[in-house]
Amino acid sequence: MTDPILSIRNLTVRTADRPDAPKILDDVSLDIQPGETLGLVGESGSGKSTLGMSILRLTPPGLAASTRGEILWQGRDLLSLSPRDMRGVRGDEISMILQDPMASLNPVQSIGVQIKEALRRRVSGTPDKPAKSLAQAAADALAEVNIPSPQDRLRAYPHQMSGGMRQRVVSAIGLAQDPDLLICDEPTTALDATIQYQFLELLKSLRQAHHMAMLFITHDFGVVARICDRVAVMYAGQVVETGPVRDIFARPAHPYTRALLASVPSTGSAPDRLPMIDGQPPAVGQRPTGCPFRTRCAQADDRCENAPQVQSITPDHSLRCWHPQGQAQTHVPNGQLAQQPAGGTQ
Repeated sequence: MTDPILSIRNLTVRTADRPDAPKILDDVSLDIQPGETLGLVGESGSGKSTLGMSILRLTPPGLAASTRGEILWQGRDLLSLSPRDMRGVRGDEISMILQDPMASLNPVQSIGVQIKEALRRRVSGTPDKPAKSLAQAAADALAEVNIPSPQDRLRAYPHQMSGGMRQRVVSAIGLAQDPDLLICDEPTTALDATIQYQFLELLKSLRQAHHMAMLFITHDFGVVARICDRVAVMYAGQVVETGPVRDIFARPAHPYTRALLASVPSTGSAPDRLPMIDGQPPAVGQRPTGCPFRTRCAQADDRCENAPQVQSITPDHSLRCWHPQGQAQTHVPNGQLAQQPAGGTQ
């Protein structure tokens, strides 16, 4: 096992810079290896997007001031970098694709203008390698994400493109400076099933071509099965289970992970009622003491009123729970598991 390219250690984010303020993220620790795709899964409000934004220090000022812990990027703590040094990390070393491409694209500027802005530093040229024209580099970037007639598309505006095409443009911008880590924050949520499949296959090929790692934030275990090497399950601001994708699907140990997998519809049967998890995720500021899942967990007992510590099932499979349990899982949602070993190599 190589040294992780990104190590998050005891990351805590509060709603305000006060010790009594509610926690949005609660003592989160994660590693991402070079070249691997880590899936981050959980219900809405679990803290997934806040974690992704915290890595790039893009959270609002109040949250940024309350952030504690370490985000170690290739040996540097991103939380200790100056704003100027952090600007050098964003895009150049770590890039991000957001859920809604229209939130990333300027509606009154052409696609070409927006891609050229991201490409400007990369194509500046060196004595050994002459600078490529911005127009050609932008067209090449669109061609790489399989957009037809890329030269013509440079003159188009975001509203003139479909949702799938806009998401590909955002991907081209995210990859413009050839980052080592790409954070994808639910980029397939607004896409239909066919376009989603095509986009996931495109991301897999781009990951291999650019030799980059990915943090893929999603609520869809089908997406995890198709593209990820490892998965971390989040609930109420905590990572409650993490491990290789195949282990999590075959032997989910945390009651929340098992409940999430059980609630995914199966194409192999047609139940009278779709499985669901009772209750709702607790809002920030209303999370119970001890295990945050205990109010929705059928196995909860008196021990769950105390916070469980992280324990290891195997060297690469860990969880926070007083009631760990292995369970065979025969249903893999939306197709087969990704056919790559951990680490992202094939």
